[in-house]
Amino acid sequence: MTPTNGMMATQDLARMIADAAQPLPAFDDPTFGRLFDRYADRRVVLLGEASHGTSEFYRARAAISRHLIEHHGFTAVAVEADWPDAAVLDRYVRHRPGRDGTEPPFQRFPSWMWRNTDVAAFIEWLRAWNADKPPERQAGFFGLDMYNMSGSIGAVLNYLDEVDPEAASVARERYGCLHPWQEEPARYGRAVLTEGYRRCEKAVTQQWRDLLEKRLSYAAEDGVGFLDAERNARLVASAERYYRIMYYGDEESWNLRDTHMFETLQSILDAQGPQSKAVVWAHNSHIGDARHTDMGQRRGELNIGQLCREWWKEEAALIGFGTHTGTVAAATDWDGDMEVKQVRPSRPDSYERLSHDSGVPRFLLDLHRDPDLTAALGEPRLERFIGVIYRPESELASHYARCTLPLQFNGWVWFDETTAVTPLGPEHHAEHGPEGVPDTYPFGL
Repeated sequence: MTPTNGMMATQDLARMIADAAQPLPAFDDPTFGRLFDRYADRRVVLLGEASHGTSEFYRARAAISRHLIEHHGFTAVAVEADWPDAAVLDRYVRHRPGRDGTEPPFQRFPSWMWRNTDVAAFIEWLRAWNADKPPERQAGFFGLDMYNMSGSIGAVLNYLDEVDPEAASVARERYGCLHPWQEEPARYGRAVLTEGYRRCEKAVTQQWRDLLEKRLSYAAEDGVGFLDAERNARLVASAERYYRIMYYGDEESWNLRDTHMFETLQSILDAQGPQSKAVVWAHNSHIGDARHTDMGQRRGELNIGQLCREWWKEEAALIGFGTHTGTVAAATDWDGDMEVKQVRPSRPDSYERLSHDSGVPRFLLDLHRDPDLTAALGEPRLERFIGVIYRPESELASHYARCTLPLQFNGWVWFDETTAVTPLGPEHHAEHGPEGVPDTYPFGL
């Protein structure tokens, strides 16, 4: 059979990718991190993932982050996780005492996304890195997301109990109207349609503003503690609005969430000073520029990658990740059990299939280095997005969207065959780790 022009064009593209691809060594090989030196002068480097349950994506992001922290002065790792949960890990990696009564982090669905062996290994490395560093040179671990409303309310109240008990009393009264919904905040959108709950918006917003007005006096006592409290108060205000909007199910809830993550990233960098630099870990759907995807062009959605480019211009590097096949940790339904699922081979009309057909099993592709390659990849194609839910039986409708890869990202990291993350469980719990604490601390297993 004679190949069609379309088939030949696809083969040519795959060969161009193979010629431009830089093969990736083992994760612990120092040359792995050095391949990303081209992005080291950026203010923010955003590292994606094509699923929330793939080990290679976590290990690659950890290796890149370690290199940027060790050799290029990055002092923040900001992840697609809730602020109060990540704050527990941040206190651990920066050798700060934990707060009394704090729940172990990442207990809620999807717990495997952050409570896994790859994240635990990176957290231990970060703690060791910080051990002999002064506070201004330590690298922190921060959450950008906004789902854990109850954890944030508790963190604000604990902080105010320590620095301003009178303000804590006022905050408890203001947050009281949200109390029935802290464990099931998604139901709040329906309840708020009644007049009695509309007052919550004003109360929680005023609480955040009050913290900002007292910024100088609170920060003088504990600057890191104030940032934690201020971000938690902002999270509660954003989450109140998010769950109210989510009831109607439009794109505004997505836009509010990603705008909140972007503003949180700005706050982290502002708190660390004008020379600070951050690595972001989030899904491709958040870190790839939404203006060059279906989500932006057809649904009017923005994301943190787009906002970073608009704010920091060329000082933001967006790096996507992809895979052809393998296994992934995911659920079938929201709040369902984690399963290890087989990832179907990528579709013939996708960027993933082009990467697979290159024949290079793992590589970094600089999407802006070769103008001819950039132009050749500039025709929109399908790209796969697997979140915490994966339904192979409806993959085209559920997990593919049309994108323009070289406009969406600066770089593309490829692993042809990947494996599921390993959740932390009792089998990982030794009696004692460093300094006499359980080696799964601060995960609390």
